[in-house]
Amino acid sequence: MRGAVLALLALTSCGRPSPEAQLDPEACVSCHPAHVQSWRGSMHAHAADDPLFVAMNAAAVQSGQVEPDFCVSCHAPVALRLGETTDGTDLDEVDPSLRGVTCAFCHQLDGVEGDANGEVSWAHDGVMRGGIADPMRSVQHRSAYSPLLDRNATESSDACGACHDVRLPDGLHLERTYAEWDATIFATDGAARQSCAHCHLPGRPGVVAPGGPERVVHDHAMPGVDVALVDWPERDAQRAAIQDLLDRTLTAELCVSPAAGATEISLTLENVAAGHDVPSGASHDRRMWVEVRGRRGGEVVYDSGVIADGERLDALVDPDLVALHDVATTRDGSVSHSIFDAVDLEERALVGAPDPLVPHARTTRWNVAGAVLDQVDVRVRLRPVGLDVLDHHIDAGRLDADLRAEMPTFDLGSTVLSWSGPAGCVR
Repeated sequence: MRGAVLALLALTSCGRPSPEAQLDPEACVSCHPAHVQSWRGSMHAHAADDPLFVAMNAAAVQSGQVEPDFCVSCHAPVALRLGETTDGTDLDEVDPSLRGVTCAFCHQLDGVEGDANGEVSWAHDGVMRGGIADPMRSVQHRSAYSPLLDRNATESSDACGACHDVRLPDGLHLERTYAEWDATIFATDGAARQSCAHCHLPGRPGVVAPGGPERVVHDHAMPGVDVALVDWPERDAQRAAIQDLLDRTLTAELCVSPAAGATEISLTLENVAAGHDVPSGASHDRRMWVEVRGRRGGEVVYDSGVIADGERLDALVDPDLVALHDVATTRDGSVSHSIFDAVDLEERALVGAPDPLVPHARTTRWNVAGAVLDQVDVRVRLRPVGLDVLDHHIDAGRLDADLRAEMPTFDLGSTVLSWSGPAGCVR
């Protein structure tokens, strides 16, 4: 078993751990404990163990509509490239050190061959690449600079995008985080340029390895939107980091105009901080919507988008509902819950900033007839994956029903607004 080889930490003739031994993230702990600790709590670390991924991958492989390695090329890239799995359905038999998106995979990337579906080349040569132009000599591994790991280089976003965009065999561009970023001001040359890593791997002064000089070191928790549904390391820290990102992503302005016998409510949302659409990634699986409550004398007389914990958004009968996530559909027009059967995509997400001079805010209006409101409360809510998606896999026997209760609902802090009094606006 490869695990036995890794456990032996076989040495090369010069005393340096072999490339095989360097595949295990635990081999990195002695020199990079903080990096490994934050990575352990990331979705990258558990990309192959996430029970929802396991369910979705099983459905995709069983469908025969995509190549067997379609999902694991990004979710278990080392195990796939070493021949430890061919389709990811046996990942529970693969050595844990080879699962997920590991230290060795990212830091041994040596080329980007496309802009989707894991089209990268991996060296597996024992050379750990990074964004440091003058790396220290190390007895643990050889080191080299690579723009693919340098957040100040264009190529670093290219490396991320190769896995964070997904194209189906028929050409449907289902997940488009990289393409979305490439259409924003953050991808242009100039002062506004921001790579993926600027937001998702924030830096701070520190020492990369013992005895080294002070440099910029990067947190490897890489929060986005997806969450751990089981008891993984750093789970609370992960959710706190996600909440912090979401709270700073949008600006919101609520305007209310009570009139004779009616009230007009308008909400303007603008995606100002995300370098891509919101929501992004598997936006078709996410559920993001606006909740509105209107009161008169303390009594709720109008609401839209109000659901209880544990209630599916698609179960809500609400003609005024404002959903902000993309919708993937199958050939018969029904909502797709598994990527392999999607044939069309309706884009509803809030786009990223294309240019400071190009308006991209979105305003929604609700006309409440027959009620002069004296208080209105709004908020934007987001579930990383919709309960209808989870139910689809639970009903098929691919997902533990107990995990349904573990899916959180986030409120985007900057959008939680309350108006009362005369006609006017609040931000």
